[in-house]
Amino acid sequence: MAGKHRSWWGWGHVEDAVTGAEATALTDRVRTLLPGVDLTEHVAPPVTELGLRPSRVDPPPSLARLCSTDLADRAAHTHGKAFRDVVRNLHGDVHDPPDLVVRPVTEQDVVDVLDWCASRDIAVIPYGGGSSVVGGVEPRLGDAYPAAVSLDLGRLDRVVEVDRTSRAARIQAGVFGPALEDQLRRYDLTLRHFPQSFEFSTLGGWLATRAGGHYATVLTHIDDLVESMRVVTPAGTSQSRRLPGSGAGPSPDRLFLGSEGALGVITEAWMRLQGRPRWRAGASVHFTDYDQAVTATRAIAQSGLYPSNCRLLDPAEALLNAGTATTGGVLVLGFESADHPVTPWLARAVELCRDHGGTLPEPPRSDDSPGPHQRTAADAWRSAFLRMPYQRDALAARSMIVETLETACTWDRFPALRAAVLDAADDALRAVAATGVVTCRFTHVYPDGPAPYFGVYATGRWGATLAQWDQIKHAVSDALLAAGGTITHHHAVGRDHRPWYDRQRPEPVALALRAAKSALDPSWILNPGVLVDPAR
Repeated sequence: MAGKHRSWWGWGHVEDAVTGAEATALTDRVRTLLPGVDLTEHVAPPVTELGLRPSRVDPPPSLARLCSTDLADRAAHTHGKAFRDVVRNLHGDVHDPPDLVVRPVTEQDVVDVLDWCASRDIAVIPYGGGSSVVGGVEPRLGDAYPAAVSLDLGRLDRVVEVDRTSRAARIQAGVFGPALEDQLRRYDLTLRHFPQSFEFSTLGGWLATRAGGHYATVLTHIDDLVESMRVVTPAGTSQSRRLPGSGAGPSPDRLFLGSEGALGVITEAWMRLQGRPRWRAGASVHFTDYDQAVTATRAIAQSGLYPSNCRLLDPAEALLNAGTATTGGVLVLGFESADHPVTPWLARAVELCRDHGGTLPEPPRSDDSPGPHQRTAADAWRSAFLRMPYQRDALAARSMIVETLETACTWDRFPALRAAVLDAADDALRAVAATGVVTCRFTHVYPDGPAPYFGVYATGRWGATLAQWDQIKHAVSDALLAAGGTITHHHAVGRDHRPWYDRQRPEPVALALRAAKSALDPSWILNPGVLVDPAR
C-alpha cells in the first residue's frame, strides 16, 4: 500500500502496528484474564545493530541488476511470520540471513538465476510474501551450502490474460492478494481466495503451500481454483494444459501444488474465476452446549447447502476474539452468490441449528434486509480476525506466548482429538511454568470432518518464550497425530512441521518425492530441508 512500510521483524505494515488505545485495551484484557502477568514491552533492535554476516557471494554481472545486499532486505527475508520468527527477531537473533535477495522481472530471469545457482551450488529459497508460519522461507542450512539466495517473485505481479468465456485468467505468481483482485475487478470477476494473510501473501505462495482461503466449504483450498500451472525447475520448465478436468495419469499440477518451492519455482498459473458476489446473507447462532454446536455444524456441512462461511467458535474463542459470552459457542454463518438470492439457503441452515439448540440473538441479515444492522458476534470476530497477527506481535513483545496450531480430522474423531489437544496443552503449559488458555474454532468444514484451529494464549518469561512455545508445540503436535489428525490443514510443512510430516507421510510416497526431487533438482538447491532432507 502506498505510503506504508513493511515491518522487517513482524507482521504487516509498521504504520498498522498495535499502539495507543488499542494497545491499552489489549493489555487490559490480558490482565483481566491473567492477573499479575508482566507485560513490559520490548522493542526489536534496529537492523544496523543485528550484526548480519557479510554476503558470501557476488552475483554475475548479468544478474547484478536483480540483486540486493541491503541489510534491511536481507533481514526481512531471513524468517517468516510465525510466533517463533517474531520472537527471534525481537531478540535480534538473525543468524542465517540470505546472502542475496534476488527479484526477477521475467521468467527468463528465474531460469538464469537457477542456472547460476546450480553451477555454484547456491541454495535458492523461493519467496512470495514471506508470510510463512512454518519456517518455509528460512535459509536454515548450516554449512551445507556456500551461500543462499532468497528468490523474491514480487515483481512478477500481473494478470497477463483473461478468458471471460471460460472464466479464467493467466496470472503471474508474485502478485499479492489486493493487487490481484484490483486487476480482476475491471472484468467484474474475482478469484475469491482470501486467507488471513491475503494482504501480505502471493498467488505463488498460495499454490506452493496449498493455502486455505475464504470458503469454509467446497472451494476451501487453492487447489480447487487451479486450471493449469507453469513451473521453472533446474531440469526444465513444466507447463500443464488448460483443461476443466483430465484423467490422463497423475495430475502434473498436483505434483507442484504444496511442493513449497522444493521441486520448482511457480511463475504463473491459469486460475478459475467467479462472478463477484451480488447477494449475501448471514447470521450468528449462539449455543449453550458445545457438543450440540458441533453437531449442528456437522449437519450443515453434510446438508449440501455449502455455506461460504461456517466457522464455529468455541466459548473461549467467542469470548476472547468476539467479545461474546456463551456456554456453547457461536457459529458464524454466511452465504453468497453472483447469480441468485441466498436467503432460503441461510434459512435452512438456521433451521438446522435450531434443531440442535441454536438461538439467534439478532435476526439473520441479507443484502435485501431493510434498515441498519446491529453489530453482531460475527462482525466483532471478523474485525478481530484481521487484527490478530498485529496483536500477536504486540503480545509477543510483552513476553506473551500467542500462537496457533491447525489440523483436520473426521467428525467421529473430533471429540477425542480436541480433548487430547487440550490435555496436552495444559500439561505442557504446566511443564514450562506458564498460565494460559487454549481456544478452538473451525476454519473449514467438510462432509466428513472439520478443520479445527487451536489458539494458545499464555504467560511467558522474556528470553524463554521461544523455548516455552517449542515445548508446547511439540506436545500438541504429538497429540494431533496420535488422535488421527493431520499436522497441517493449510499452513504447509516448511521446516517446523517436518518431524510430524515424516511420520504422517507414507514411506512409498517419501521414496517417490525424493526421486522427483532428484530428477527435477539434480543439485538439490531448491529450498533444502523442506519436505525432504538435502541429499548431502
